[in-house]
Amino acid sequence: MAARNITENELLELIERGTVKYKDATRFWVAIHFENRQDNLLSVAAVLEDKLVVKTVMHHFEWEDK
Repeated sequence: MAARNITENELLELIERGTVKYKDATRFWVAIHFENRQDNLLSVAAVLEDKLVVKTVMHHFEWEDK
């Protein structure tokens, strides 16, 4: 988060309000645009098992077309 200059509040908003796209039953991405940032779209790659595990935080994210 520090390397991407993402605050804890931004991360929480991203996870709670972002657009979700699943890769499979447990792996997914969540992305959101923040008006005050120049490096949008912000995204996390996550895994949902017993707990939500954020694997990485990305900026300048683009959805893949499938």
